[in-house]
Amino acid sequence: MRMMTPRIPPLSDEQWDDEARALLAPIAQNGRVLNIFRTLANHSALARRWMVFANHILGKSTLSERARELVILRIGYLCQSGYEWGQHVVIARRVGMTDEEILFSKSGPETPGLSAFYRLLLQATDELHADAHISDATWSGLTEYLNPQQMMDLVFTVGQYNLVSMALNSFGVQLDEGVPDWNLNVKS
Repeated sequence: MRMMTPRIPPLSDEQWDDEARALLAPIAQNGRVLNIFRTLANHSALARRWMVFANHILGKSTLSERARELVILRIGYLCQSGYEWGQHVVIARRVGMTDEEILFSKSGPETPGLSAFYRLLLQATDELHADAHISDATWSGLTEYLNPQQMMDLVFTVGQYNLVSMALNSFGVQLDEGVPDWNLNVKS
């Protein structure tokens, strides 16, 4: 974590205004409300609009779950967003990724033994992060595995989580209980 205390405090249920309550009630009914949402409750109008796009990327993307999680983990790592990375370790495990595969997000596209597809996904993420552009060679390689919609979802996924990482880092959103840190140790 870059910051040990939040700059924008996560709001308790009692602090939510009517708009935040309407937005977060469905999340609260399905379990605990994560610190990212409690923080975004400070700006309900922004959160409501952002969540539409975020829900596409996380739930309706044409990428496979494993491909999606690998690039999210990588961009979270590149942005040094401990919150983002930790939350997506939980999701990656849920979709069947091993800890070894999760750690590829830290070691990157030059990791020995990577499949060609994983190497290309990590390379594309690195290129987007460094230059806001996927090189011709990486693009061409990825089109062996991904159709045009999946290529679009790949770019938007990296962009979405780059943005989210910026927000999490700048707002100082703290890890939720039960979320792993950079070393895969669970916060209690």
